Amino acid sequence: MRTKSLLSAATLLVAGLAFAAPAMAQEADPKPFDGLYVGGTVGFDAQPNDTRSAILFDRNLDGAFTESVTTATGANAFAPTTAQPGAGFCNGRATSSGKLTGCTNDKDNISYSGRIGFDKQYGHLVFGVVGEFGKSQVRDSVSAFSTTPASYTMTRRIDFNANARLRAGYAFDKTLFYATGGGAYARTKSSFATSNTANAFADNGSKHDAWGFVAGGGIEQKLGRHFSIGLEYLYNQYNDKDYRVRVTRGSGPATNPFVLAPNTTGTDFRRNDPKFRWSSVRATANFRF
Repeated sequence: MRTKSLLSAATLLVAGLAFAAPAMAQEADPKPFDGLYVGGTVGFDAQPNDTRSAILFDRNLDGAFTESVTTATGANAFAPTTAQPGAGFCNGRATSSGKLTGCTNDKDNISYSGRIGFDKQYGHLVFGVVGEFGKSQVRDSVSAFSTTPASYTMTRRIDFNANARLRAGYAFDKTLFYATGGGAYARTKSSFATSNTANAFADNGSKHDAWGFVAGGGIEQKLGRHFSIGLEYLYNQYNDKDYRVRVTRGSGPATNPFVLAPNTTGTDFRRNDPKFRWSSVRATANFRF
C-alpha cells in the first residue's frame, strides 16, 4: 500500500537524522528544545485504497440513503449485467461511462503548512503544544456507473486545514524523538460530474466544515541554537459527510429510474465513506526564539 511505502521511507530518513551530528549543533545549550518556535512543513500525502467506496441513494428523500435505484422493470440500474458489465462503483474518478475501462485512482499530492509552537524541557523529557495552518493537495473521488450507460462522480478536496495538538518526546542532546496528536479542522470543497445529459442535478453547496484528528510522531534535530530541521509522520482523518447531490427529471422521460415511484420528485446522492483520510510524511523546519 502507498501508506506503508511512505512509512518505510520515513523510517530510513528518521534513522539518518537520528545518527547525524552536525558540527553547528555543538555549542552549549542545556535545554535545546525549550521555548517558543515558528516554522513550516512541506511533504507528500498519500491516501489508503478505498476498495469499498460507493455512492448511496435516497429514493424517497427521507434522509436514510438505503434504497436502490431501479428501472421500470425492477432491475437495479447500478448493477452489472451481461449487456452492461461496466455498471457498478469504483473508488476513483470516472473517465468514461463504464468502470471496467474508465476509472482512475485517487490523487496523492504535496502538502504544506505554517506552524507555531511552545515546548518545555525537563531534563530529557519534552512536552509541548503546536498549531498548524496549511493545505493538502489530495483529491478523493468515488464514481457510480449505470446501465444506461452513464457515469456519476463525487470528488472532494481540501480548501485549507488546521490542527492544534500536543506533543511529548525524549531528547538525546540535540535530537528529539516525539509523539504528537490532537484535534483538526478542514474546509472541504466537493464537486459532482456526470455524463448524464438528460436529468438535472443540483448540490447543497460545494464547501463544508469537517472535523477530525491527526496523530503521529517525528524527529527534530537542532542545527545551532535557534534553528532545527526534522521529519514527521501524521495520520489525518476528517468526518466529511455533508455533501449531497439531488437529481431530478430534467428533460428525461417519466420512466427515468431517478423519478419513478415512490418519489417522482427525484433522488439524492451521497458517498458511503464519510471519513476523508490520508497519511503525511513531511520535512519540518523551525526557528526557536
